[in-house]
Amino acid sequence: MSAGAGVDTSVAVGAVRLPNPVIAASGTFGYGTEFAGLVDLGALGALAVKGLSLRPA
Repeated sequence: MSAGAGVDTSVAVGAVRLPNPVIAASGTFGYGTEFAGLVDLGALGALAVKGLSLRPA
């Protein structure tokens, strides 16, 4: 069996369904762009934030 074949890692948080339970924590992941070359951002289940702004500072 290949890695991940047939394994459903999705989770529900209330009414929101995430593809997997991996959530990058607020304060440790910036806007995510800093890690784009290291991590496949599309593979994350979610990105937790404290607040939002129109443009990064």
